[in-house]
Amino acid sequence: MDNLNTTLQLTKRRGVYYNIAEILPTSSHQLSENDEQFFEKFDVIYRTLCGILFNFVPTSGHPGGSISSGRAVEMLLYQTMDYDFTNPDMKEADIISYAAGHKAMGLYAMWALRNELVRLGNAKFLAEEKRQLRLEDLLGFRRNPTNETPLFKKYKAKPLDGHPTCATPFIKIATGASGVGIPATLGLALGALDTFGENSPRVNMLEGEGGMTPGRVHEALAAAATTRMFNAFLHVDWNQASIDSNRVCSENEMPGDYVQWNPMELCYVHDWNVIFVPEGHNFKQIFAAQQLALQLNTQQPTAIIYRTTKGWKYGVQGKDSHGAGHKFCSDGYYNSLKEFEETFGVTFPRLIGEQTANNVEQTYFDSLMTIRKVLENNPSLTKKAAEKISASQRRLISSNRKQKENATSLVSLYANKEIDFKIIPDELKLEIGSAVTLRDVLGKSLNYLNKKTNGAILASAADLLGSTSVNQITKGFGEGFYNAVSNTNSRLISIGGICEDAMGAMMAGLSSYGNHIGVTSSYSAFIAALEHVAARLHGIGQQTREAITGEPYNTWIMVNAHAGVKTGEDGPTHADPQALQLLQECFPDKVMITLTPWDPQEIWSLLVAALQKRPAILAPFVTRPADKIVDRKVMGLPSVNEAANGIYAMRRADVKTKQYNGTIVLQGNGVASIFVNEVLQKLEQEGLNLNVFYVTSVELYKLLSKKKQETIFPEALTYEAMGITDFTLP
Repeated sequence: MDNLNTTLQLTKRRGVYYNIAEILPTSSHQLSENDEQFFEKFDVIYRTLCGILFNFVPTSGHPGGSISSGRAVEMLLYQTMDYDFTNPDMKEADIISYAAGHKAMGLYAMWALRNELVRLGNAKFLAEEKRQLRLEDLLGFRRNPTNETPLFKKYKAKPLDGHPTCATPFIKIATGASGVGIPATLGLALGALDTFGENSPRVNMLEGEGGMTPGRVHEALAAAATTRMFNAFLHVDWNQASIDSNRVCSENEMPGDYVQWNPMELCYVHDWNVIFVPEGHNFKQIFAAQQLALQLNTQQPTAIIYRTTKGWKYGVQGKDSHGAGHKFCSDGYYNSLKEFEETFGVTFPRLIGEQTANNVEQTYFDSLMTIRKVLENNPSLTKKAAEKISASQRRLISSNRKQKENATSLVSLYANKEIDFKIIPDELKLEIGSAVTLRDVLGKSLNYLNKKTNGAILASAADLLGSTSVNQITKGFGEGFYNAVSNTNSRLISIGGICEDAMGAMMAGLSSYGNHIGVTSSYSAFIAALEHVAARLHGIGQQTREAITGEPYNTWIMVNAHAGVKTGEDGPTHADPQALQLLQECFPDKVMITLTPWDPQEIWSLLVAALQKRPAILAPFVTRPADKIVDRKVMGLPSVNEAANGIYAMRRADVKTKQYNGTIVLQGNGVASIFVNEVLQKLEQEGLNLNVFYVTSVELYKLLSKKKQETIFPEALTYEAMGITDFTLP
């Protein structure tokens, strides 16, 4: 025992650690007094606006975290980030993502205030109206489009969800659920890195320490450091307060209620650069920290940790300000307005009369107009803001960001006439009688498309690359795992090992960037459940983006490998028949398309037809054991092209004969393989007159016209059909 080493030290980190308070006196990054005064005034307006939003929803939203994170975001938008306010969709621009989706109140207040400042300071920087978030749009906070209040309708206010979606300009992903925001934003960073290389747009994500407790966040932090996403910047609003706790983390030698790390330790152990801002409301420290972050040359991702107070100066602090605040039009609420009123010499309107929806809305609107009047009467403030927005645009232009010469392109996938679901490429044609797995053919088909798109398909797996055959996708590209510094040609992404949670969110984020298709793979028993939340958020993000921009969805592929009864030797823990019911018909419209081929020859037609429908998520179900390739002509089976319809007839009953024995519907490789190879011939020998259908994709079938659906599978047959499936039904 005496010889045991009782000390534990971290191995050498590539990341570095700074306490900004210790280096600020000698730092070259000093905020001018003029700028500090601008930010102080701006923050008074911003905090007041957050309080007004909470009061008039009424009393809904998250004022505490919105307020405590405000100063860090203000510095990002007006000093640190390089972007073009006239073009929210510009690929070259820096990105900000509210991974902490519950801070949406702050997001909307910040966006509307910026829009108003620019409108008054230099309106030429305004985008078209549908790509703005105006002060009037705040009437739509936590409202849906069916809202009937008169001012909402008069000013055509945008309905603003309780958590961020892509309906908001500059927002690329939907966030707010269980730690999805950080890995999904890191997916955006990966997309930007692979598109632009060393001179990549910087991707900023805002989160709180409570939002860092989910396991998928830890998985994602590991992946970002391992992949060396040097363009990723995590801004942590460390206010120590969640819904139920005022001490989330350990601090000052006191244990935390939830976790025994603080955000600096967590990020540093994962090999991130860490900059600690002990006074998280101090603009001088915030400015110095963000400028230092831009100059670090470790080529590792960077986390800036701001120690803040939740609900700072609001009058309700800590956990009490998480999803709660002052009672409607109470003395507490009006007290929270006093700093603004005293600073600018105005008085906000008070609610007079009954608390009807129309009366509340009118007082809300009058409060917003009080802020507008203050801004109109402070041209120095609006001019300063417009100058900073202009400077951001100039920095972006001078950065001269260009896509890499060999950058990926999805155009050929959707526009190249050579890629046709009816024409199987020669190298993908299968020999009759040979044995091959569904997963192997899927991997090789995606590899073919990867070469056609110059590597636009990036693959990941839960430590199952070879086992699920997604390693085939990257053949002909760089060996090993992708590394943004040393191995940029690889198309394999390392995401922390057995990490379906982070993997799904990150590859959804990668796809959301718009230049890539992310692929995730694992046992269907695991991946369908573990990536379900990320899939739902990706679908919401793509739906709202399409509604605003008119652009089709960006696809992420979730490979449900080792699916069905053929994985039975692993036992029920791994051969789960329930995976399909978690995805099939559980998402709107074409958000999710599932594929359930039985014959490896069907893979190409199904894959290409589904991709060209542009779903948000494509979920192929493929098996592990090899299948013998059958001669479809000899067996009287239709062309594999018919698989693209989602349902096809293996046999149609002869309606002219007296004997009619009904309809059978098959789904799943296991039952279909047995049926075709062992049952079909016996049925014919017995002279049974049956319809036999196979389901390759319920969603592809439902995307057909009603007329074509009826031609392929008449609805009347559904009332008599017997189903045989590898999967449990919903």
